[in-house]
Amino acid sequence: MSKKIIIFSTAYFPLVGGAEVAIKEITDRINDYDFVMVTAKIQAGLPDHERVGKVEVYRCGLGKPVDKYLLPFLGAFKAWRLAKQDEVAGIWSMMASFGGFAALFYTWLRPKTKMLLTLQEGDPPEYILKRVRPLGWVFKKIFTRANQIQAISKFLADWGKNMGFKGEPVIIPNGVDVTRFTQSITPDERQALRQAMGFAPDDVVLVTASRLVLKNATDHLILSLTHLPDNYKVLVVGDGEDMAKLKELVAQNKLDNRVVFLGLRGHAELPGLLQSSDIFCRPSLSEGLGNSFLEAMASGIPIIGTPVGGIPDFLTDGETGLFCEPGKPETIAEAAVRIQTEPGLRDKLIRQGKDLAVNQYNWVSIAERMGGVFSSLSRP
Repeated sequence: MSKKIIIFSTAYFPLVGGAEVAIKEITDRINDYDFVMVTAKIQAGLPDHERVGKVEVYRCGLGKPVDKYLLPFLGAFKAWRLAKQDEVAGIWSMMASFGGFAALFYTWLRPKTKMLLTLQEGDPPEYILKRVRPLGWVFKKIFTRANQIQAISKFLADWGKNMGFKGEPVIIPNGVDVTRFTQSITPDERQALRQAMGFAPDDVVLVTASRLVLKNATDHLILSLTHLPDNYKVLVVGDGEDMAKLKELVAQNKLDNRVVFLGLRGHAELPGLLQSSDIFCRPSLSEGLGNSFLEAMASGIPIIGTPVGGIPDFLTDGETGLFCEPGKPETIAEAAVRIQTEPGLRDKLIRQGKDLAVNQYNWVSIAERMGGVFSSLSRP
């Protein structure tokens, strides 16, 4: 019988973000363990128990957002009931959030359990610490109790050590579905997509794909158009709490004919949307790593990003992308014009960015490395 890895995650499919994608991509490729997940239900209508890929998923709660806050208690108890101590190779906490508290509480029930903590938070550490301030002493124990920390960027690895982890975190990034994102669309398909979205053949389309929240600074991308010629347009793929504010910003600056909001689109549509655009840009104020950048690189379009968080792990200015300055839309405009006008730069960024994404950020090799982490965790 295979040993079990119990995963604690705040949410899971069909509630999808980068963390959930990472769990599925990794577990789908590892055969040495049985994966059992305990997560918050959050949304009405989701089953209490189902199998998603290779993960047996158990959801706790009432099917409401409050379930996140119940997860540390209900989740720890549920996991305790699911498996005996000798059946568990270790537990895996996806992020130091509600699932992290659940994992910590589980170790209080079973102190001999080995614990892996994955860090892939996108919010600034100071914001996270402010949010958990009433329980700061317990929050810190998530880091100090972990037997191993895996971080998706050097920035987050350093945060883990700053929070009290005594070992050396292993840095294993998130990855890209290389097969999907390197599959090229035809010129006719590209033209049809652009035409359907209202873009002319000579338009330069800056695309962003992200949650529309403060940290992703979509407002700065929109404002960059005020520093660019009229044929530069912005395509916004995604939804979020800032949608209404962003649409108001577009209207205030009379940019209605230069910004297209597509809303949420399925992951399967992203390669085509990226390849029908000309430049990817997310002028992040904070970033754990930035999967959307990697997907754009694999798709073969140049990227613009800020030198914050984990972005410098893959973005080398002038080699795999261009940097802009956080909070300064005019620097986005400067980078976009440089990509379009500097001889040889665009082709260089596309070539080197794609090589990096394919060779260092593919899920196959990342799953192999994670398998090694699980193996070391399960050793006596």
